[in-house]
Amino acid sequence: MNKKTFLLLITAVSALGGLLFGYDTGVINGAQFYLSKHFDLDSAMKGWVVGSALLGCLIGAIAAGPLSIKFGRKHSLIVSAVLFSVSAYGSGLPSIFPESVSLLVVFRIIGGLGIGIASMNAPMYIAEIAPSNIRGKMVTYYQLAIVIGFFVVFLATYFIGNSLSETQNIAFGWKRMFWSELIPSCLFLILLFFVPKSPRWLTLKGKDDDALIILTKIHGAYQANKEIIEIKDSLKVDDKHIKVNYFSKIILGIIAIGTTLSVLQQFTGINAVLYYGADIFEKALGFGKEDILAQQILLAFVNLIFTFVAMFTVDKFGRKPLIYIGSIGMIVGFLLLGITLQQQSVGILSLLGVLIFIASFALSMGPVVWVLLSEMFPNKIRSVAMSVAVAAQWAANYVVSQSFPIVMDSDTNNSAIWNGSLPYFIFIAFIMIIMVVTYKYIPETKGKSLEEIEGFWQE
Repeated sequence: MNKKTFLLLITAVSALGGLLFGYDTGVINGAQFYLSKHFDLDSAMKGWVVGSALLGCLIGAIAAGPLSIKFGRKHSLIVSAVLFSVSAYGSGLPSIFPESVSLLVVFRIIGGLGIGIASMNAPMYIAEIAPSNIRGKMVTYYQLAIVIGFFVVFLATYFIGNSLSETQNIAFGWKRMFWSELIPSCLFLILLFFVPKSPRWLTLKGKDDDALIILTKIHGAYQANKEIIEIKDSLKVDDKHIKVNYFSKIILGIIAIGTTLSVLQQFTGINAVLYYGADIFEKALGFGKEDILAQQILLAFVNLIFTFVAMFTVDKFGRKPLIYIGSIGMIVGFLLLGITLQQQSVGILSLLGVLIFIASFALSMGPVVWVLLSEMFPNKIRSVAMSVAVAAQWAANYVVSQSFPIVMDSDTNNSAIWNGSLPYFIFIAFIMIIMVVTYKYIPETKGKSLEEIEGFWQE
């Protein structure tokens, strides 16, 4: 097997963690309508069933750092694959047990744990094995896998739902939607046993010879020897500082910058659009119930296409230019949606605004944030720093997903001044903050080795 094929295969396998991320968060959107009727859930319980996985995501992301340091990136991903499989199977069982809604929530939280662990370890693993000149493209496979997961699960729930009557869907169709995740989760689990361990983690554990073997398979002998020296140099510390001081001014600052960028990804409003897309189309844009699923598939398709655009431009244009371009596009998209809502002229321009926003996010903050988080942190702190940044991102996701319907239903938003447009103007303000933070604090990492990027923080 040649070097390129080997790299592509192990990247594809690890990126399956992203596909399950998208699939697991997307399957609840298709299933919740029917399971809510099955269990006769009120709005509060429905919100808890849908949002409970985010609690697991937060806990999983926090646990991912220590897991990654002790057991490595590969074994952490194996743990996440097991959790995905348990969650997928268990989520279809609750109706045969007493307290079944509580049991469903437990399995949704288990799935969230898997997402939290995978969302930190998968992009970091890819970044640590990829050559610097194509690292951005390789890490973008992770985001591509997420949006493929969303797209596939929308199709899966559509076909499962349409193959059964509404009565059947309420009785057991929603279980099949959850069980459909067993196919990618079991495939992910099996394939992970055939990928190598991260060479940077091996070096961190003093297993230089094992790391060199893997680097040679990926880069060739000359580049591998050069890279192993750079990795070892980046890990050297004085005897007085064997333990990393995470509260030092420099390290705390690096983690704060990465965490801020990670949180701002959620404050663009992307998951408000993805999680509540059906409500937006029905209530804000006036589409009928029969059109909603088609609009959801359209969103997922646009998301997928423009993630491909990001993949083939992130190493050519750089990370920061894509963020600037995407931020401008997101602002334009939400301005179209916001103004048409405000002026009560909802129509094709409103839908166009949503699609422009999705496309702009997909070519910028969606993939680029994962690329930057996986490469901007120094080797010695990467696991802990990414764990903090990803946990903060899931916390922000929860804040947005819980506050969005509250703001949407508020008297202020539904006043004659805003006419339902207020949330989108709030998101625009955060997108403008993204451009400022990127300009002032984010390094351009295009074409640099992870060790060269580390030198940026020491300048």
